[in-house]
Amino acid sequence: MNLKAFHNIYFIGIGGIGMSALASYFYAAQKAVSGYDKTPSDITKILELSGIGVNYIDHVKNITSEFLDASKTLVVYTPAIPHSNSLLTYFKANNFTVLKRSEVLGLITKDTFCMAVAGTHGKTTTTSILGHLMKVADQNMTAFLGGISENYNSNLIQNGHQVTVVEADEFDRSFMTLSPNFACITSTDADHLDIYGNKESLKQSFLDFSNNITADGQLFVHDSLSMQGTTYGVESDSDYAAINIRISNGIYQFDLKTPSALYKDFKFYLPGQHNLSNAVAALAMALSFGCPVEKLYSGLDSYRGVKRRFTYKLKNDSFVFIDDYAHHPKEIDAVYQAISEMHPAQSITAVFQPHLFSRTQDFVEDFARSLSVFDAVLLLEIYPARELPITGVNSAWLLGKITAPIKKLVSKETLCEAIKSIDYPVLVTMGAGDIGTFVEPLSKNLMYA
Repeated sequence: MNLKAFHNIYFIGIGGIGMSALASYFYAAQKAVSGYDKTPSDITKILELSGIGVNYIDHVKNITSEFLDASKTLVVYTPAIPHSNSLLTYFKANNFTVLKRSEVLGLITKDTFCMAVAGTHGKTTTTSILGHLMKVADQNMTAFLGGISENYNSNLIQNGHQVTVVEADEFDRSFMTLSPNFACITSTDADHLDIYGNKESLKQSFLDFSNNITADGQLFVHDSLSMQGTTYGVESDSDYAAINIRISNGIYQFDLKTPSALYKDFKFYLPGQHNLSNAVAALAMALSFGCPVEKLYSGLDSYRGVKRRFTYKLKNDSFVFIDDYAHHPKEIDAVYQAISEMHPAQSITAVFQPHLFSRTQDFVEDFARSLSVFDAVLLLEIYPARELPITGVNSAWLLGKITAPIKKLVSKETLCEAIKSIDYPVLVTMGAGDIGTFVEPLSKNLMYA
């Protein structure tokens, strides 16, 4: 299929992080772009300000006429959209070309040198680091990110079209549409079991993805994984490894060991060894591609992270407020390690919004273990996303298994007062639901507490 044949691109679920990046990409390519989403958000506001039309009513009458020409319009949708959506039903019934987001991404990357990052954790940060390194190295590239880069205030980095850097999403096996030249797998921990059924099927999907790499391509894998490829890690004998790690004023300094050289004194500003591991993966891919090492020094030094990935909302001598997307027990473990390393011996209040009834049910014991290490835990009710409730699966059930000294079930309305009543010097909010929408108001409230 030739994407150039379509003048109009209509997105169903345009406010999604991956969908909005594609919308911005096509808009920059002089296509007519519009789309639907259920509710306004910070992302849809950014799209509207750029000139992209967004409709919030699920009805064909709200679509402008130019996007109702099936011969000129490509319709892109996200699997998060229910099959009952009126717009999706209309476009399919009226012979429009209708593709999943992942299929469109596969078509875009097909004629480029594709660098894809997969994994149940770490792929967004790794992709954004790699995209930034390639941009600083002035490579002819476009990066599609699964989060908003702090450096660019965008989920799209553009500097040409010869190379694409993409986040390869394992959800509903979307990454199988890609045929990357370079691929990275950061982790294969059990997740999305509502889709895969069991962890063995999930791990098999990553193996299947790795088999899609081009014949002359290269696979980069974290050294904890039992997969064949170029390995990377932290303080290990991997092919690429961060060694001689020091922390100075909250900043990592490390030496990078490669198969052929030792590069000393890299600087990296993101806390946590999981982030340091992501940085090593990005450096390994960039070096293997041929980026000049001196550009990689300045690129890593200037990298400032992804919004909602260990983002400091408030930071002073008496109080620290961190926000993170963590929604899996392993991700919560990583957040705790980072806080403990950067703010040692400080009491920590953790606010957590569980994401999905099925994920909570599948990992309830692991969630309880991961959350119990905090000094205080405030639990919000489960964010359902695409799911219907499961009998007996709720935040009260999870709370009963947590052994933290202070634990409480709270509402969004009572959250701020609950935080103030505990009054610990470190606060972290975690979750992949709508918790991100009230982090900003919360930080303003706490600023004047």
